[in-house]
Amino acid sequence: MSKIVHPYAHRLIILRDWKSRWFADPKKYVAYLKGDVLIRQWLEKKLRGMYVSTIEIERSRKATRFIIKTSRPGLIIGRSGEGATKLKEEILKKMDHLKLPRPEDFKLEIMEISNPEADAAIVAYMIAEGLEKRMPYRRVIKQIIEKVIQAHGVEGARIVLGGRLGGAEIARTEELKRGSVPLQSFRADIDFKRERAILSYGTIGIKVWIYRGKIFADKKPAKTAYSTSPKGEKESNLKTD
Repeated sequence: MSKIVHPYAHRLIILRDWKSRWFADPKKYVAYLKGDVLIRQWLEKKLRGMYVSTIEIERSRKATRFIIKTSRPGLIIGRSGEGATKLKEEILKKMDHLKLPRPEDFKLEIMEISNPEADAAIVAYMIAEGLEKRMPYRRVIKQIIEKVIQAHGVEGARIVLGGRLGGAEIARTEELKRGSVPLQSFRADIDFKRERAILSYGTIGIKVWIYRGKIFADKKPAKTAYSTSPKGEKESNLKTD
């Protein structure tokens, strides 16, 4: 019998890094972990619609840094940085509400993703957005998977929808695949994301897999199909095959 594992967790340390990076003494570990999970869930809900890919949290003894990766940084930053300043204050208030100690140095960084069609989280939200606008689900996934396959560095993609598709009384699944998606290979750079489209007749579950080539031991995994930088500058130093 096969066992299903999360493609991101399956490649931790080998290809991926943790989304929360910090060290804490045993007394603070539970509070920090609970705070990271709750703040990340709150931010994902608050920033829904702003094409956010990942939210990373870094802590040191005195400093805390939040890194938000998005394909549309202008939506979060706002005019002359007003949105980013407001969001920073709201995060600090949330930390106070969760009774987490306020860091002496708090930084909020917003990074741009230069190739959003190669990011599973953004693609999953694009599908959810199309479904919530009552567009035909087959047309939505067909149009988006064609965009994904044409993106730089993408070698394969798979999309699965589940639920009351088209408002049918009985729930079913719909799947579309292009190219190869080798889930068993550790060196395969596979991005995965789950998303929900909330409709009047029920919730549609969305799963997206995107295969961005292979990564070898002497290369850095962060520079495959896309790279992120504060200025949105594109970097591609990794060869994929």
